[in-house]
Amino acid sequence: MSIFWFIQPTKSYALKLQADTAASASTDDGFTTVGSAADSAANNIKKDTVKKDTVSSTKSVEKDIQKSEAQKTLWQTFIEGLLGGFLAFLMPCIFPMVPLTVSYFTKRAGSKQKGIGQAIIYGLSIIVIYVAVGLLITILFGSSKLNELSSSGIFNILFFLLLVVFAISFFGAFEITLPSSIVNKIDQKADNSKGLGGIFFMAASLALVSFSCTGPIIGTLLVQASSKGDILAPAIGMFGFALALALPFTLSAIFPGFLNSMPKSGGWLNSVKVCLGFLELALALKFLSAADLVWHWEWFDREIFLVLWIVIFTMMGFYLLGKLKFSHDSDLPFVSVPRLFFALISISFAVYMVPGLWGAPVKILSGLAPPMNTQDFILTSGGSGPVSQASLDFPKKVKYDDVLHPPHGFNVFFDLDEGVAYAKAVNKPIMLDFTGHTCVNCRKMEDDVWVDPTVGSIINDKYVLIQLYVDERSIKMPAEKVHYSNYLKGNTDDLGRWNQDFQATKYGANSQPYYVLVDHNLNQLVKPEGAIFNDNAAYIAFLQSGLDQYNKVK
Repeated sequence: MSIFWFIQPTKSYALKLQADTAASASTDDGFTTVGSAADSAANNIKKDTVKKDTVSSTKSVEKDIQKSEAQKTLWQTFIEGLLGGFLAFLMPCIFPMVPLTVSYFTKRAGSKQKGIGQAIIYGLSIIVIYVAVGLLITILFGSSKLNELSSSGIFNILFFLLLVVFAISFFGAFEITLPSSIVNKIDQKADNSKGLGGIFFMAASLALVSFSCTGPIIGTLLVQASSKGDILAPAIGMFGFALALALPFTLSAIFPGFLNSMPKSGGWLNSVKVCLGFLELALALKFLSAADLVWHWEWFDREIFLVLWIVIFTMMGFYLLGKLKFSHDSDLPFVSVPRLFFALISISFAVYMVPGLWGAPVKILSGLAPPMNTQDFILTSGGSGPVSQASLDFPKKVKYDDVLHPPHGFNVFFDLDEGVAYAKAVNKPIMLDFTGHTCVNCRKMEDDVWVDPTVGSIINDKYVLIQLYVDERSIKMPAEKVHYSNYLKGNTDDLGRWNQDFQATKYGANSQPYYVLVDHNLNQLVKPEGAIFNDNAAYIAFLQSGLDQYNKVK
């Protein structure tokens, strides 16, 4: 459960906006500023036109949405942790230790019954140790800092470099090990301690000795969990990892037949390690892309990303077929059936990505690859339908479009005042899209759902779309817009912090994407929505319900 569900919009930020802009009722381009006295007089807008019970109901709905989104994120993190744990179990540092460890418990306990009990305690100790690491990350950083990390260019670059180092380690260039003094002390405690203490230190010894194999996986998992911005994500991810790692040891003690059915150690363990190196290298590019978007370098575009992924997965396929060999690899006299199938999957995936170089959606990479607006050459039409009258009437230039760019085929405002003023001029409802450069689900929605012709037509023709980036740091706010935010515990001195505070104080939400359909007074027309995947009909119904409510009120 997210800790942010309790956020209450203690004051309407629209009222703050009114106070900030009352002195200047008109913008430079002739539009009336949102919330100004001139604006209210011209449109006969009264201050609180929404009933109190409606506001209360909306707040409750927003809490439910935040709670649901947080639960989805934590379940995803848990599953990622499980997968990481199972992969770590197949590492050369851990897999061969299973029969030795189970045999040790059986001999130490003196009976099968006691051996099973001690193996269960051993498994629980592994879980406690790794979850403690996740909790330590949570305590050190906290939720707000994790959110900042996920959208910081500096930390995305550091994450990129870290994953590249992990990949090189998996390729066999060097091993990431802990100081031998620490490992030796834990080993001594495991040998000298009796009872539960000895078992716990044995689990700690496994964690330290196997760090050269599990360290990169743990590091990657913590990086991924931290980038989600949820305070519980690191601990949940480490719980999944530890559970998957501990299960084989415990099951082998309880069911000896399980141990006999496990494959023998061999060169295939090193092949798993090298393949993980390729995957680490591919994942690292996601963080390099995030840094490029946050800092507006505009050189690591979608084509470069796809080319690198195509090369990486092609090389992994060749490695599995034995066409590439590292110094520590054993000879491969023949290709086994599992290796053949994994090679087919890897090379087929590489071929699948090739059309993306000419603008094909490549939906499986939605959210990972840079957005379509970074594509230099698009052969296909993508999500852009025929040019409508709304597109022809849209301003040729909008505020901040020299830094921020709309999704391919869409007309977007990036400034709230400018967008609301235009909506009043054309008499259309407003779609507020709270988004971010590093928001994976935002890109997935744009690449998977917004490309639907019906969805794109409704957004472009029926609404005025305003994208509010919550992680835009390069655009500084004018002095009259800067104010202290109770939510951020600081000033709203840049566009991202201003939008983030506006979302939290006005709509009681802090996740992205977050779609709010509003009238010209920024009052909600219907219940806001987050990401809706694999159900375009539901998203269309959401957009249509906002139109119906707007027309009804109007």
